[in-house]
Amino acid sequence: MESNSRISPSAGPLASSSTAPLPQTSPIGADAGVPRARRARGLVSEVVDNLAASIRQGQLQQGDKLPTEAEIMTRFDVSRTVVREAISRLQASGLVETRHGIGTFVIAPPESGNFKIAPEDFATVADVIALLELRISLETEAAGLAAQRRTEANLVQLEAALKGFYDAIQNEQDAVPSDFQFHMEVARSTGNQHFADLMTYLGTMIIPRTRVNTLQNAPEGRLGYLQRVHGEHESIYAAIRQQDSESARAAMRTHLSNSRERLRKSQPPETILKD
Repeated sequence: MESNSRISPSAGPLASSSTAPLPQTSPIGADAGVPRARRARGLVSEVVDNLAASIRQGQLQQGDKLPTEAEIMTRFDVSRTVVREAISRLQASGLVETRHGIGTFVIAPPESGNFKIAPEDFATVADVIALLELRISLETEAAGLAAQRRTEANLVQLEAALKGFYDAIQNEQDAVPSDFQFHMEVARSTGNQHFADLMTYLGTMIIPRTRVNTLQNAPEGRLGYLQRVHGEHESIYAAIRQQDSESARAAMRTHLSNSRERLRKSQPPETILKD
């Protein structure tokens, strides 16, 4: 079920002996290879999304020094003004702090009574299913909005995620990064930054097989399981491409509901992965 995808290779990692390098492949699918005029979201949001996801997923850890402004400018092909605005947003989010004359560093997130979903909240299969139920409510509507508002640049990124998933299947990988990238690109295609922000906050832990052994326990086997997920993604993409909002909602609801039901049927409690 290979899709006809088009994507330019992402830029390579930044080399620096004194700072934490940015990951070679962004956890949320950086679109540095897409010409600036074709990018669907703001350049500042692009940089913020990628750096925030790298921090929240542990690729940039507490105490790490961010790459210099010049390095970030080169990595994302943006101006110094864009980089400084992105750093300001990360500071406002409590993810980094700038020490004048030294650099910008990742800091521990502040403790608060605000809403949060942490990895420790996934202690049981029931916890993973509960998050899927939340996702069904949110991502179903996101798919409908994406169908109404998507741009050609959005389609390029969705196609890249589909191709990444297909390639991962062929290489016998778990396809988690490209799976998450696909759902992130649907969120971005809504044109509503809050959807993308929520996906960035949740990170790859929204993918059930990062928490439970779905690949090992799927009745159809690893290959059949991933091929089915890939096919469901293709149905979502097709509806978004055709700007059919009702079909996009239905395809996303079916996809996530199927994930929930597959999890319920195939997962004994003892198969939860331990950190």
